[in-house]
Amino acid sequence: MLSTLKRVQTSVQPIHRSQKGWIMPRCAIMQAPALPMRSREVKNSTPVEDIKKLRLITAIKTPYLPDGRFDLEAFDGLIHMQIKNGVEGVIVGGTTGEGQLMSWDEHIMLIGHTVNCFGGEIKVIGNTGSNSTREAIHATEQGFAVGMHAALHINPYYGKTSLDGLVVHFQSVLSMGPCVIYNVPARTGQDIPPRVIEELLGSENFAGVKECVGNARIADYSQLGIAVWSGNDDQCHDARWDFGACGVISVASNLIPGLMHDLIFDGRNRSLNQKLQPLIEWLFSEPNPIALNTALAQLGLIRPGFRLPYVPLNIEKRQQFVRIVAEVGRQHFVGNDEVRVLEDSDFLLLGRY
Repeated sequence: MLSTLKRVQTSVQPIHRSQKGWIMPRCAIMQAPALPMRSREVKNSTPVEDIKKLRLITAIKTPYLPDGRFDLEAFDGLIHMQIKNGVEGVIVGGTTGEGQLMSWDEHIMLIGHTVNCFGGEIKVIGNTGSNSTREAIHATEQGFAVGMHAALHINPYYGKTSLDGLVVHFQSVLSMGPCVIYNVPARTGQDIPPRVIEELLGSENFAGVKECVGNARIADYSQLGIAVWSGNDDQCHDARWDFGACGVISVASNLIPGLMHDLIFDGRNRSLNQKLQPLIEWLFSEPNPIALNTALAQLGLIRPGFRLPYVPLNIEKRQQFVRIVAEVGRQHFVGNDEVRVLEDSDFLLLGRY
C-alpha cells in the first residue's frame, strides 16, 4: 500500500524519449518500518505490565474435525475448562497448538476466534513468530488487528541467523504490541543468549521470555528484573518458587489445569510436584504434542484425528496413560468421560486437509 511506503526521489524528471529509448526517472522506493500497532488503534490494547503479571499460561491444543478442519466446538470446550480452573492466558497456534501445520489464514482466524469468544476472560497470546522476518511482521500485524493481547516470538529456526540478526528480527515486531520471546534450542537449534535479550530491554513492548534452557538461566533473568516463564513443566515448580520465575507456559495444564494452578499459585508443594512427574514424563516421551493429542482423545474431549506428520502414541503408551490417570485421580483431569484405551483403528491420520 502507498501509505506503508516511503518514496525517495533523487532526481525526478518527466519520462521522455531519447535516441536510445525511454529514460525513466531515477527513483527509489523503500519499505517503511512495521506499522506501530501498540496504541489506541488496536483492539484489546494491553499494557505490557498486564502480561508480565500472568502466572499460569496454557499452550492450548487445537482439535480437528474428521476432514482436518478446526473443531471449534471442541476448542471452545477446552478453553472453557482452562478458564474454569483459573488459567490466566493461552498460547494460540504455538507448537502445542500445531501452528506449524496451519496456513496463516487458519492461524489468524483461530486467534481472532479465541479473542472474540474469550478475550474478556483470559489473555490471548498469539504465536505469530516465524523464521522469516517478513512473515513474522505480517502475522503480528494481523494478530494485533484481530485483538490478541500479546505475541509469542521464536527465533528463526533452520535457516539460522547471527546474534545481531536475532536482535534486528525481534526489534522488527516489538513496535506493534506486547511480545514474549520464546527460547527453545531443542526445537530451533539455536540458543537465544542473554546478550540478545538484554538488547531488547529498551523496548516498551518487551514483556519477557519463555525460557526452556533451565532454571539457572531463569534465575539470571529474574535477578535482572526480567519477567520469565518456565517452558518446562517438569521444572516449573522449582523455577517458580526457588529461581524467581513468574510462572509457567504449560502443556500439562491442558490436562490438569487445576493441579497446575495449585503448583504455581499455592506455594511450595514438593509432594504434588513429585506426584505429577510421571504424567509429565509421559507427555514428553515423544515430541510434543503427540502425547497430549493422544491423551485428550482418550479422555473423550477431542476427536482422534492427527494432522500428519504427527501420529498417536503406541498401544503400550496409551495403556500407560490410563494407569497414570488412575494414580493421579480422574477427578483432576479435564472432562467427565471415563478414560479409555483407543485402538489403532480409532485414529484418523490426515495428510490433506
